Amino acid sequence: MTASRRPTLFSRLPYWLLAILLLFVLGLWAITSNATYASIFRTLAGGVQTTLWVTLVAFSAATLLGLLVALARTSGIRVLREVATFYVEIIRGVPILVFLFYIAFVAAPALVGAYNWALSLPIEWGWLTPATVRGFDFVWRAIFALTICYSAFIAEIFRAGIEAVGRGQVEAARSLGLSRWHCFRFIVFPQALRTILPPLGNDFVSMVKDSALVSALGVQDITQLGKLSASSSFLFFETYNVVAFLYLTMTISLSLLVRWLERVMENRVRR
Repeated sequence: MTASRRPTLFSRLPYWLLAILLLFVLGLWAITSNATYASIFRTLAGGVQTTLWVTLVAFSAATLLGLLVALARTSGIRVLREVATFYVEIIRGVPILVFLFYIAFVAAPALVGAYNWALSLPIEWGWLTPATVRGFDFVWRAIFALTICYSAFIAEIFRAGIEAVGRGQVEAARSLGLSRWHCFRFIVFPQALRTILPPLGNDFVSMVKDSALVSALGVQDITQLGKLSASSSFLFFETYNVVAFLYLTMTISLSLLVRWLERVMENRVRR
């Protein structure tokens, strides 16, 4: 009998990942060796910072808001459950681009008007001054819109993770004298985190892609800079190759990170 060969690192790599690595090498080679691609890359590089900034701030705020909505949906108070469910169903039923326009051109002026109305009341506001709609930066309007939109989806992720924890464990913890907060902190949330983390990571990857929608508001992200560069140089093929390369680099790297975290969580559960 012949001895079985031990699998090498190359043989264990999935073919789809090898193909992606090949595309990445080809894209990197084109950017470093071709003057046209290098010039486009330098133009779009500034948009990477804006894209990551919008994504990180919006996702952090959406995660916090989504957790609060999920706690309201799993609350024993019916009014909170009904209001939270209404919020989730309404937000998830509106396309993100439509909601982005609504926040930018309807809600933002309304917020500015409410702020100025509050300042007109006979109350001392100290250093606060009246605001203008133009002063409400479109980057923050985009962040606000993405926060509201994604909080509804993240709330469902948190709710599913919380409800996946057996009721018997919660009742046992309560019978031992733990408060609701301590029960959630030490019993429910650590176990729910294993269920929550993978879809939460996938939502973060999705937000990186959906952040391209903020270009509709003129925010200087990768997509917007790509549109401006292509329209001025007419190098549409080269420009959008670089745009796709930048997005793929970010999203695939994050996807691989999420897969690694999933494996780490699975190994800890097995132990």
